[in-house]
Amino acid sequence: METSHLIWKEGESRQLFRSKVFSIRETESRSPRGESRLFTVMDAPDWVIVVPLLETEKGPCFVMVRQWRHGSRELSLEFPGGVMEKGESAEEGAKREFEEETAYRAAKLRTLGDMSPNPAIMSNRVHFYAAENLTPLRSQNLDEDEFVDVERIPVGDVIGGMGKPPFIHALTAAALALYMGRTAVS
Repeated sequence: METSHLIWKEGESRQLFRSKVFSIRETESRSPRGESRLFTVMDAPDWVIVVPLLETEKGPCFVMVRQWRHGSRELSLEFPGGVMEKGESAEEGAKREFEEETAYRAAKLRTLGDMSPNPAIMSNRVHFYAAENLTPLRSQNLDEDEFVDVERIPVGDVIGGMGKPPFIHALTAAALALYMGRTAVS
């Protein structure tokens, strides 16, 4: 399929804002017809999200984290994850974030896929993994500004609750969809 008639050519850009989490730049791009327009792009490091399944005496549960989200100003129950560190592979980041946030170790991480969180305005990617054969560690190893509760939530409760509080994080819904599409869990 021919798609060259859809491609914009990026030109000059200038940084408008920088923080420890992301930066914003304004980019002048040329349309396929040669018209110049300004666009705003948010640059951030790539993220990882881990979907951990734990077999319990009550049935299969997802290991999830509950934490305050400043953007939505509410608590969110979501799959563990976070920002990849510089020089870290996606799998290394997933392993580190999962262990730090949940105090569990996965014998195996399996790639589920990766996506752009919002390709209209963001340049980064989010990498999704399934965590299998979990064993508990001694304790969480949270960052200084992280306050996270770890919870075991029955798989059916997560599937049925997605899109309603406290399951408000869109990337958790994306992770669940990828997980369900690549495993036999339902």
